[in-house]
Amino acid sequence: MREGSLSGSLSGRAVAEGERPAWRDGKRYLWLLGTVVPLFLFLGWGLVNLTGLGVFWWIGPMFVYAIIPALDMMIGDDASNAPEEVVAWLEQDRYYRWVTYLFLPLQFLSFFVGFWLIATHGGLSIVDKIGIAVTVGMLNGIAINTAHELGHKKEHHERWFARIALAPCGYGHFFIEHNRGHHVRVATADDPASSRLGETFWGFWPRTVVGSVRNGWRLEKSRLRRMGSTRWGAWSLRNDVLNAWSMTVVLWAAIVALFGFGMLPYLVLQAVLAFSLLEAVNYLEHYGLLRQTLPNGRFERVTPRHSWNNNHLTTNLFLYHLQRHSDHHANPTRRYQALRHFDDSPQLPAGYAAMIVLAYFPPLWRRVMDKRVLAHYNGDVALANIQPRKRAKILARYGAPAAPTASAA
Repeated sequence: MREGSLSGSLSGRAVAEGERPAWRDGKRYLWLLGTVVPLFLFLGWGLVNLTGLGVFWWIGPMFVYAIIPALDMMIGDDASNAPEEVVAWLEQDRYYRWVTYLFLPLQFLSFFVGFWLIATHGGLSIVDKIGIAVTVGMLNGIAINTAHELGHKKEHHERWFARIALAPCGYGHFFIEHNRGHHVRVATADDPASSRLGETFWGFWPRTVVGSVRNGWRLEKSRLRRMGSTRWGAWSLRNDVLNAWSMTVVLWAAIVALFGFGMLPYLVLQAVLAFSLLEAVNYLEHYGLLRQTLPNGRFERVTPRHSWNNNHLTTNLFLYHLQRHSDHHANPTRRYQALRHFDDSPQLPAGYAAMIVLAYFPPLWRRVMDKRVLAHYNGDVALANIQPRKRAKILARYGAPAAPTASAA
């Protein structure tokens, strides 16, 4: 692990409970950039009024697919970690929690304003309205990351905040499946959210979308059975999947009641774009990585080698250090400001924003990433998580060694 200029420095004893350390987080106020995301719509609206160009209604994809990758390239990496002596204190600093809480009212403000614009703003073409819905979908897709950060925490209110953030896109089951499903089965063939070597994003998308719904429902059904909820089974009001989906029904009903049934196509469009953005991130986080099976038939424990990571500063600021994914899997309840970089974790060649664009074009993705998966396993492709129907072809292409290498340990 390394320390850099942005994280400051600290020497000497560990920080006592409640004592403010001499160390300062150089990114402390930069984390507020995450709250800028819900304001994309208002920036686009202002630029439309300033220039008369309707293209700025599409400012959401402009930021996600162009501006953020460009800033990643210009600003570069930050691989610094907070000193171990201050991690406990850093996680208790409530300022960082309020940064994530602030995202939620801004998210819902943009959501309602977006549909108000579509319904009432004179002079908008169909293309303009679609652009607004796409921008709203992009901000709600990034809001899933805020829900991800909050949903892993032990505090009851933060878990409810996570469900609220997921309501606009109708993906409330993610809160269940991700925490109790993905984190258990990550980097195995059983995990619908772990993509496989040779699997395109477009093939991964239906598998993970359907699989996450199915697994979320199964997990809640099992939980309710253990609790003795037998009268209504999985259709109990205690089913957290149904509770989360009911928030979406109420929210969408409010939009329809306020602005008419003509909003339904735009509601569906923004929701699909939002959870597709999430699944694009899922696609690149564990591509081709596999936990090996131990002699006792169990999977090896999750290590930093089972997640793709990246230290590009801009994307990490917008996504609350999501790109430090290895530490997140090792410590799911650790707060974003304390997540660490590991030198032995596999690294993506660019930030998440740029890699998402690459994932949309399978030939380019394979050219960039397949060789990295192969190198990660020291040339033994048989150790990778391979798309089953392409397994024979991939093994033949890369000439899998007859015996496992040392990296299998």
